[in-house]
Formats: sequence, structure tokens, C-alpha cells
Amino acid sequence: MQKVLFFVAGLVLVSCARQEPPLVYGVENSGNPVTVTCAPFEELAAQPELPNPFMFANGKAVKKFQQWESRRQEILSLIQQYEVGTKPETSKDCITAEILPWQEPVTPRPVWIGFDGKPFHSPYEDMHPDTLVVTIVENGETLAIHCPVYYPEGDGPFPAVIGIGQGAGSLSPGIFRSRNIAMIGYPFQEVMSHTQTRGNEPINRLYPDLEYIGAYSAWPWGISRVIDALEILGESSKVDLSHLAVTGCSFAGKMALFAGAFDERIALTIAQEPGGGGVATWRFSETLGEVERVKNTNYSWFIEDMKRFSDCVEKLPVDHHELCALVCPRALLVFGNPDYPWLADESGYVSCSAARKVWEKFGIADRMGYSFQDKHGHCALPESQYPELEAFIDRFLLDRPVETICTKAPMFSTDLAPWMSWAAD
Repeated sequence: MQKVLFFVAGLVLVSCARQEPPLVYGVENSGNPVTVTCAPFEELAAQPELPNPFMFANGKAVKKFQQWESRRQEILSLIQQYEVGTKPETSKDCITAEILPWQEPVTPRPVWIGFDGKPFHSPYEDMHPDTLVVTIVENGETLAIHCPVYYPEGDGPFPAVIGIGQGAGSLSPGIFRSRNIAMIGYPFQEVMSHTQTRGNEPINRLYPDLEYIGAYSAWPWGISRVIDALEILGESSKVDLSHLAVTGCSFAGKMALFAGAFDERIALTIAQEPGGGGVATWRFSETLGEVERVKNTNYSWFIEDMKRFSDCVEKLPVDHHELCALVCPRALLVFGNPDYPWLADESGYVSCSAARKVWEKFGIADRMGYSFQDKHGHCALPESQYPELEAFIDRFLLDRPVETICTKAPMFSTDLAPWMSWAAD
């Protein structure tokens, strides 16, 4: 908090400037959960433009940051109620955690084969990960998550990134290794498979009454339990819990976004090419033709009831610019790749532009950035996008004073005004 001096008639008056919103929180959800009650489906009013993220359910507006957490709870309620189902609540009393040191494998390492059928050198091949074992016991049933942990040399504590699938997700592990950042792989399939069979997934054993939930409720639950385990281990985890990131690409980019939106202990969310059902808004995607939309998304990822909105998307009480806004006031970086029409990146651009208004309102626009770049493979971040990635990592994981203003989408000239008239206020 900075002091500001005012000179009045020869006197010096000292005034305290407003305190900046936190960069991260010490709990999964810092607010008081609420349930927003909407009209029955048949009576829901159509909202052709993107819903106003600043408007409370009672019609009052968010005027200052202190009100945002309450509005955030409403958006959380709507996302879970209409799209992914309830994210289970789990007490730390139900969780045990241990770190198993790396051991030389008994069998030879598998040979990695590329899409061209030729063997290639994995960037992880010469690394020796320890294993974080997270065990959750609920209703007499047990679920275990086994996360490879790639530590830098030294005793730590180290900032860390949770990479979906492997240590850095689809990003280059060298970017994190060179900065002494630990990498924690998240084996999502140990919680729920890529395409779930409802009622037959690992998480269903623990919560049989929540068989209806989508994967984007289940997978973030697992990531939150990994963070719980790091907290339980404390110093022995060698992880700096105030500097955690999460990242993934494509369906895992959506997963990273939902995880960062739902857990306020994540300081930096990196959503790489998340496409429809991720950053892209359902409403704008309806204007783009054959892209991922409500009517043709993967319904193992969402609740079946969302299908009701297939032909009336404008009746959804929430949209994904608000999902992005759930990350505020923490940091969010979105990468897009317009070469792949299915990703609906023009819709992603509209969503990012609308969501960023939330960070702007609270004077922290440099905590939310987006970069859309073509002419590269899916989930293969080109070096031209490294500067944005490195800047966000340096600032939000390493506390380095670097510039993080990033709004790159040169291929889009979309008229945003019809989609968010509320932004004019």
C-alpha cells in the first residue's frame, strides 16, 4: 500500500491509497458459497448478449472489489448448477499424503514414438521424478492419485506448476526447469477418464450421489486434492504454496481453466488452446458454424441437463467470459490457435475481451492476458509466444517486476459492442 501526499494551505496531508487485491489466497474458496435460484427452464429469459458479470442476481451492481467475492460466488453457483455439476467438498481429514523418492525402473524405459512413427527423445526422459501419492478416503472407499514431481536441485521451497498429463502440460519443461520451478504431473484419468462412463469412474466410488457431474467438476476436484496434499506435507513438500500455477492444452486447457476458476490457491492459470467449452463463449460460438457448441460438445465433460440449451443458448444464465472472470483477481493467461476452426477462437477472443473488463475494473488488467497466434501445430506453443508465457511465469511465480500487458489477437476485428453493452458503463 502506497502513501500519497496532498498539499493543502501549507499543510501536508498523508492519505493511504487503496490496497491492491490479493495475488492469491490461502484457501480453496475464500467466500461464502451461495446458491442462485433461477426461474424454471421454461421461464428463463433470453439474453442474446453476454451476461453482465458485474450484476448480482438481485439486480444490484458490483461497485468495488470488496463486493466481487460475493458476485464470484453467484457465478460459481451458476456454472456448477447449469454446466458441470457440484464440485465435491472434501475435508483434509480424509486425505493422506506422502512423497516417494525416485527409483531406477526395473524394466527398460519405453521408447517414445512420434506421430510420424519415428522414435524421439522425450524432454522428461533424463529427469528423475519423485512421486506424490494423494490418498482420499470417503464413504469407506479409497481413491489414490500418483503425481510425478520434478524438483529442481536444492531444498526449496520452489514455485510449482501443475501440468495436466505431465509436468508442464503441453508447454516446454525447459522454461520451468531453467527458472528452478518444480513441475507436478496430474494424472487426471485416476479421477475420471477422458470420456467417462457415468457411475463407473474412480470418483464415483467416493461420491455415488454425484454420478451426474461432468468431468470439469471432477478433474478440478482432483487438482484441489493435490494442493491439499501439498499443504498437509508442509515444508517436506518443498513447494512454495503461494506460487502455484496450473496448465493444460485443448481439453486439458479447459481443465486448467476450470481448476483455476474453482480454486483460489492457484496463483497463475495458463489455458492453452482451450477452445469451445473452455474460454469460448457459448453464445458467440453459435454464430460461427461447425465449432464446438452446446449442441455438439462432449457430454461426458458436462452435465446431461445442459443439453436443454442446445437450441436456446441465449437462455443460459451464465457464459464462459464469467468462467474466466472467476480467476480474478489472480492471474490468467490464455493462448489461442486460430488455424484450428474447431477451437472457435474468435469466440475465445470475444470472451477474453469481455472477461478482462473485470480485471480492468479493479485496476489490475495486467493480471489477465491473451495471445492468439496462427501458423503452428495444435498444442505446440511457438517460440513467438514464449515472451508472454515467460513474463507471466516470471511475475506471478517468481515475483519479478516484468511487464505483463498482453492482448494479442491481430486476426480478429470483431465488433464487441453488441455482445457486451454493459462494458460501456
